Amino acid sequence: MNDSSCIETLADLRIEIDRIDAALHRLLMERGEIIHRLIEAKARQGGGSAFRPGREADMMRALVSRHQGLLPLDTVEGIWRIIISTFTFVQSNYSVHADVSSGDAAMRDCCRFNFGFTVPYVAHPSAGQVIEAVAKSGGDLGVVRVESPQEPWWRGLARPGAPKIIARLPFVERPDHPAGMPVFVIAQPLAEATVRDVVLYDVTIPEGGEGLFPDPHAARVEIVERFKTGAGLCLMIAAEAGAGIKEWQDALIRSGAAEPLVTEIGSHAARFDASSIQKVAAQ
Repeated sequence: MNDSSCIETLADLRIEIDRIDAALHRLLMERGEIIHRLIEAKARQGGGSAFRPGREADMMRALVSRHQGLLPLDTVEGIWRIIISTFTFVQSNYSVHADVSSGDAAMRDCCRFNFGFTVPYVAHPSAGQVIEAVAKSGGDLGVVRVESPQEPWWRGLARPGAPKIIARLPFVERPDHPAGMPVFVIAQPLAEATVRDVVLYDVTIPEGGEGLFPDPHAARVEIVERFKTGAGLCLMIAAEAGAGIKEWQDALIRSGAAEPLVTEIGSHAARFDASSIQKVAAQ
């Protein structure tokens, strides 16, 4: 004979959900208390940036690596991005300045997914104006598409004292990402929090260069963007940590190009492709 008292009811399951929801809320409040202590500790040690792009990247990689079950990865990633960005905002208020020269919808989706709704969103008609706004701010962020159709906007990052690229989003790359448009995050230089898995350079070739590029893969560099400028070229180059950017320059000169002018414009964490992890999890 079946014991009906052992069968879970909808009411029982909803009680379990309420218990978990309350526990999640308590943990978030506990996290807030720790952030409060973190703010006090930083003040005693002379302050410091609230942004930790390397730590954020590590947290998101760990999240994806351990995730399983019914809850979509999009949801859990979005929740964690909002938690991280909002608690950073609590430590030091900041705004996100976004380049909407290619349209506002995709950029707004990207910023809201990664920074939530608590952090103010400020739209600008060009990447140059984003860089200017970040330069004038006390600690704001700028967001610019990786493949921007504008003229070499990144040259604004090469000036002494100018903001620099500190991250590339999304931290977790996959084909079905709901906010998968690749963007660079720009901020005032973070001396104590910089992550240098990939270093970015502004490369100006005064003459020649078109069609003369040495194999970038051999030197572990990537040509992210390029623009023709009169007789020469302007490039954004991404080089892996320890890559031979100088060797690539020398090979470029040997191929017939004029000696390039190279200026570092930032760095970011290594790109993390979640597709392989998802395939393994599905097996």
